[in-house]
Amino acid sequence: MAEVLMKAGSFVAVIIMGNLLRRAVFFKEEDFYVLSKIVLKITLPAAIISNFSGIDLKPSMLVMTLLGFGGGILYISMAFFISIGKDREERAFNILNLPGYNIGNFTIPFAQSFLGPVGVVATSLFDSGNAFICLGGAYSVAVVTMEKNARFSILPVIKTLLKSIPFDAYLLMTVLSLFHVGLPAPITSFTGVIGNANAFMAMLMIGVGFKLNGDSSQPGKIVKILAARYSLAIVLALVFYFLLPFGIEYRQALTILALSPMSSAAPAFTGNLDSDVGLASAVNSMSVVISTVLITGTLMMIL
Repeated sequence: MAEVLMKAGSFVAVIIMGNLLRRAVFFKEEDFYVLSKIVLKITLPAAIISNFSGIDLKPSMLVMTLLGFGGGILYISMAFFISIGKDREERAFNILNLPGYNIGNFTIPFAQSFLGPVGVVATSLFDSGNAFICLGGAYSVAVVTMEKNARFSILPVIKTLLKSIPFDAYLLMTVLSLFHVGLPAPITSFTGVIGNANAFMAMLMIGVGFKLNGDSSQPGKIVKILAARYSLAIVLALVFYFLLPFGIEYRQALTILALSPMSSAAPAFTGNLDSDVGLASAVNSMSVVISTVLITGTLMMIL
């Protein structure tokens, strides 16, 4: 368990370092957008390719993907619920930041270290469904919500997703895995080098973007979002572990997946929406701390 604490503490330390560097003017506030582009368009896609490479995927295992997608739908529904009576901007912010899991940057290392190959496969499949939500789906719904008299259509969601490089990477790797087609070793070696930097870059991005804006209502918003997020997360974790008809290895993986932090891509998409990046980064950073505690405690109980 010391290894769990050390790895999780390292993630939090990088967030703190990013924030301190911004305060020391090593990074400017606008550098957040540069870092977010690097994460969304370079390091995260590379991490997806390298993590998926070599997985022997069977069609029956895609139910894990549906669970990842279904969890995102539940959170989007909750975002609408907690936004009743709020303006369009706050509703869109909640829709964008409440759903999605930070799996590639955060949970996969835990699965690799403590749950073995089966845990990594379950985690990757779950993240494929999660990717539909956090790498374009939630953003598309948020954009529609921001526009007056707009009606939701699946076509804009699909267009947004196809423009998302991380989602394209998941789609490509899922298809290749289903047909048992592997990428050449030079490609996976190259993406592996880049993908190894993803966790650091994502946590650094969150730290640079972390900023409380002085709005007296902000702490209340943070508590409300986190309370909604983790009340549902704990229920899902219990359902996954005790009620699903899967082997123990899969249920262990799904349990910690349900407790994963909010998507590290959410602050970047929040910036694209010209919404409150500081609040998004603050919520995201705090979710990393909360998930660190919950996942560490859960691993100690289920292993």
